[in-house]
Amino acid sequence: MYLTDRSATPEADTSPGRRRGPGPKVAPVVLVLGTVSLITDVSSEMVTAVLPLYLVTTLGFSPLGFGALDGVYNGVSALVQLTGGHLADRIRNHKLLAGLGYGLSALCKPLLLLAGSIGALGTVLALDRTGKGLRTAPRDAMISLSTPVERQGRAFGVHRAMDTTGAMLGPLAAFFILRAAADGYDAVFGVSACVAVLGVVVLLLFVPGRRRDTPDEAGAEPRPPVRVGEALALLRVPRLRALAGCAALLGLTTVSDAFVYLLLQRRAGVGEEWFTLLPLGTAVVFLLLAVPLGALADRIGRRTVFLAGHVGLLTAYALLLWAPDTPLLVPAVLALHGAFYAATDGVLPAALAAVVPEHLRASGLAIVGTSQALARFCCSLAFGAAWTLWGDGPALAGSAVGLLCCAMVAGVVLRPSGGSR
Repeated sequence: MYLTDRSATPEADTSPGRRRGPGPKVAPVVLVLGTVSLITDVSSEMVTAVLPLYLVTTLGFSPLGFGALDGVYNGVSALVQLTGGHLADRIRNHKLLAGLGYGLSALCKPLLLLAGSIGALGTVLALDRTGKGLRTAPRDAMISLSTPVERQGRAFGVHRAMDTTGAMLGPLAAFFILRAAADGYDAVFGVSACVAVLGVVVLLLFVPGRRRDTPDEAGAEPRPPVRVGEALALLRVPRLRALAGCAALLGLTTVSDAFVYLLLQRRAGVGEEWFTLLPLGTAVVFLLLAVPLGALADRIGRRTVFLAGHVGLLTAYALLLWAPDTPLLVPAVLALHGAFYAATDGVLPAALAAVVPEHLRASGLAIVGTSQALARFCCSLAFGAAWTLWGDGPALAGSAVGLLCCAMVAGVVLRPSGGSR
């Protein structure tokens, strides 16, 4: 039972390099891109770990103000993903677009030292997320195009595990910097900028550039540049349309990580000095489960694993709402939060390999990723407003009820057809 079935366009996964057969389980480019993501996530998560407290306690932002900035942080990348994916397919150079995205994000890190108002911070975060939006679809396309369709879940699981290693080291680094440095937040932003530059250097030196033609393509006419209409025509593929719609529907009720950590801090009485370690708990579980759950999705079906991840997230919401305040609350919520990402983050792009043609792979990934990210942008704004007006409990209860309903709808819409296993 895959999230996608075999009702693909005729060109999907037909090249010789995509057929079943012996070969390495994980392509070298996956490992190199995983290294780039690991380094970049150390940089990004150092900032992400301190940003909620920096904005709320140091700069005095309200939950609504923080929700608006968090929405910008996630929503801008959604709008740019379509552009990045289409341009990567059009110029047939995924590395170039990914490099531009990583470079732009690296340039934004030092600017956080200068931004002290909501307008300035919003601008810097928007530029940083523009970089993320440019790089995400081309990067995932390089992973997808280097991997046979039956191993997509494992490949994305390996990449996400390496990526999450960086997400685990980033908050840990921020924790020690805050304890050691006099101007803790400035030191975190400065070190983050240096680490981000290292990630760009690794990408430029070790990730292969433009894909060479396959033997079957060597004597053929060059493919004309991909047109916008050709990319948008992917929405006519029923399973891709269903996948994008369900990703958006579930994203509307997925509370952002920063809000989850703020809720957990208040619910369990976590001290401010330990707040930066909360993302570490999510990252550890994500790291441990990303590869096993990716491989499991390849075997039993991506739909099953994807929906199970959302059930885990719903359980975490329930614990935050109703569980007694015990020492087990923090590890239980973080474990479920990490399992949710392990069951969904890599499974979602892996599901597209059997549906989207190779020359449109980045565009297809961008369409699904954009639908999900835009929905999460709306959720951040709505959750911040609900928290400000009615309190954190009613806001989370509304999200939990919405997630339950949306998961039930997604389970029906993504039900496998006769051609899928």
